[in-house]
Amino acid sequence: TGAQQSATVANPVSGASPDLLPHFQLEPEDVYIVKNKAVSLACRATPATQIYFKCNGEWVHQGDHITQHSTDRGTGLPVMEVRIEVTRQQVEKIFGLEEYWCQCVAWSSSGTTKSQKAFVRIAYLRKNFEQEPTAREVSIEQGIVLPCRPPEGIPPAEVEWLRNEELVDPALDANVYVTPEHSLVLRQARLADTANYTCVAKNIVARRRSASAAITVYVNGGWSTWTQWSGCSTSCGRGWQKRSRTCTNPTPLNGGAFCEGQNVQKTACTTLCPVDGAWSEWSKWSVCGAECTHWRSRECSEPAPRNGGRECHGPELDTRNCTSELCSHAAPGAEDVALYVGLVAVAVCLVLLLLVGVLVYCRKKGGLDADVADSSILTAGFQPVSIKPSKADNPSLLTIQPDLSTTTMTYQGSLCPRQDGPAKLQLPNGHLLSPLGAGRHTLHHSSPAAEGADFVARLSTQSYFRSLPRGTTNMAYGTFNFLGGRLMIPNTGISLLIPPDAIPRGKIYEVYLTLHKQEEVRLPLAGCQTLLSPIVSCGPPGVLLTRPAILAMGHCVEASAENWSIRLKKQSCEGTWEGGLQLGAEPCTELYYCQLEAQACYIFTEQLGRFALVGESLSMAASKRLKLVLFAPAACPSLEYNIRVYCLSDTQDVLKEVIQLEKQLGGQLIGAPRVLHFKDSYHNLRLSIHDMPSSLWKSKLLASYQEIPFYHIWSGLQPFLHCTFTLERLSPSTCELACKIWVWQVEGDGQSFTVNFNIAKDTRFSDWLVPDSEVGAPALVGPSAFKIPFLIRQKIISSLDPPGTRGADWRTLAQKLNLDSHLSFFASKSSPTAMILNLWEARHFPNGNLSQLAAAVAEVGKQDGALFAVSEAEC
Repeated sequence: TGAQQSATVANPVSGASPDLLPHFQLEPEDVYIVKNKAVSLACRATPATQIYFKCNGEWVHQGDHITQHSTDRGTGLPVMEVRIEVTRQQVEKIFGLEEYWCQCVAWSSSGTTKSQKAFVRIAYLRKNFEQEPTAREVSIEQGIVLPCRPPEGIPPAEVEWLRNEELVDPALDANVYVTPEHSLVLRQARLADTANYTCVAKNIVARRRSASAAITVYVNGGWSTWTQWSGCSTSCGRGWQKRSRTCTNPTPLNGGAFCEGQNVQKTACTTLCPVDGAWSEWSKWSVCGAECTHWRSRECSEPAPRNGGRECHGPELDTRNCTSELCSHAAPGAEDVALYVGLVAVAVCLVLLLLVGVLVYCRKKGGLDADVADSSILTAGFQPVSIKPSKADNPSLLTIQPDLSTTTMTYQGSLCPRQDGPAKLQLPNGHLLSPLGAGRHTLHHSSPAAEGADFVARLSTQSYFRSLPRGTTNMAYGTFNFLGGRLMIPNTGISLLIPPDAIPRGKIYEVYLTLHKQEEVRLPLAGCQTLLSPIVSCGPPGVLLTRPAILAMGHCVEASAENWSIRLKKQSCEGTWEGGLQLGAEPCTELYYCQLEAQACYIFTEQLGRFALVGESLSMAASKRLKLVLFAPAACPSLEYNIRVYCLSDTQDVLKEVIQLEKQLGGQLIGAPRVLHFKDSYHNLRLSIHDMPSSLWKSKLLASYQEIPFYHIWSGLQPFLHCTFTLERLSPSTCELACKIWVWQVEGDGQSFTVNFNIAKDTRFSDWLVPDSEVGAPALVGPSAFKIPFLIRQKIISSLDPPGTRGADWRTLAQKLNLDSHLSFFASKSSPTAMILNLWEARHFPNGNLSQLAAAVAEVGKQDGALFAVSEAEC
């Protein structure tokens, strides 16, 4: 657009050949200015004695041209090439009036020639989409149109679509195409098309993502065919029979409508009742026969069995002896048979009694007790390992005083010691969380940490040592066992809490914690991503713990769900940075979890490694906290005086590094640091000095302000940047300086520093630069690393882990401590109470208020009368 053909001046020198007019071998082309980078325009002509650029009708100053002379090897004519640079400020001066253009004008002895016009435009891409796709629910095989109108930009943005973060390629899927208006069309929805769709706009400046639109393809249910009728429900008389069908042709999916109508039909049925057979009356006895017997009979006919009824049971014929006068002889030997049967029965009884007596005698002779023997067999090998405490009726908590004189207790599930009595917590005399009395119990811990040189020497044999700092200034290390402990890097806000039983019993780990400088570790950032925290390593890498350790470090983000997408990045053992955990999402099966607070984040991790917090802004309202600090020389032997203004990421580790640097330079702090909210608006940070007494001081700066580029600050990869204001006092006797330093983001809010101090005064660094919470040993092992005594901790865990009546359990404790937004994470662990207490330790060591924690625990107890009995004196 805007390009013109080369135009030759109409009045060349008289008699000159047209062939000697300058012609352009290279003409300037349209270019875009990306952010604040200047662009270069070039042209080359032969034969040419002079070439100059004209921009927007005005000649460019001769000193701004870069000229090169050469000779065309084919013709021998002189060749001249000229370049100029165009800055964003030049283009912005005429923005809105007309487009900025430049063209070359070349001279020779025969005349002049003009090149085509080259237009210079400022490239940009707005944040907000003019139209974003929206979530929809569609029936299967229905067509879908997802509209997308990308943000305004120069050059116009190209659009691509992502399905579950994977590129949608219409060339590979005939069911998909993208319209010229950038809408995504699905001709017929398939179940596989159920996904999150994102419209991505990009040009040479940036890459923007729309809000994801969830497309759900549902299937309405359909009835299967009816089954066969079932048998009648009764075997006699009137009953019911039924048939059924299912909503499986197809089965409703993704919220589709269920089938309408009945899935079961019933109908009446009648079954003939079965009639069981019954005997008729016995007939009369027959006449006594020659064998002295007679008989009688009956029939199964009253009623006879029918319809499947049962037959009669019993004999049809009955016989017996008869001794009437008609009997010719008696049955021989009947009395003898009865006698023999009686004798045999008596003999059998005597034998059984004899056997029982022998068995009893043998058992007594061997000294055996049947009950004891059976009991020992049943109970052997079934001793209890750990009994989870249950809610007892005892109104006190922890009625058993556990014995910690040995460290061989067995733990199973949560960190609850095996107890044989009631599991409620009875508060000891005095404060709920008072330390254990001397000499009552002993907790053994591992040997103290090795000397720094020995520790680093051992690390140097490991492959991962190449990526660690060589000094020990920003490193803490120690030797730990199952009792746990903590590591702290002083004055940085960085610590690592290793809770009890995180290290398996019988194991001893040498653990380190180190802070990296940005130049030591390459953290790739894409698009609008920015580093929000220090890069911290804890190791050895790859070590898995049985309980999550807690890594604490500061950050500089003003977090909000609508302005930021924040991820916790973790570097794998192979050296690549993983995509990381999305903050605010469910922890799922991740090995780590991050709780983001106003000034710090707490990372629960079961695997040691390297971590960093990375954010991507979602709107121009997203902001980072900068800490602005002023330093000046403590002594001024010359007339020249420098004021250094640092723009730091608002984390303690960066401030510590600047302080160490200024101590080496002999600088002194001027006032307390200020906080500035730096927004994602692509505008630079400007600094200027005002209100100096002109009779005493003058500034040696030629410009009215200094500027730090936006990206240098926003990326976070340069944690501290500074500008120097060079002043000159007009008299050596001048020792007082009063002025204001303004710091503001272009088109944003600003802050001013009122500087008023005495140059001759020896100002030392303020005490607040060394927070009290950071004073102490870098490594603490065992009970000394925790505020909550071990006994009390175990009793609280055993009492609050099981579900309590009226909610008096760990959930209420989390609510009292304002941690109820993380209930799903706590619930995923074997001991939620232990996670809550570990987090309290990480946030409040060493100056945590145990009284407040005790009050929160007591508040939980008041909800369940059987949980706590706390007197006023004990609180």
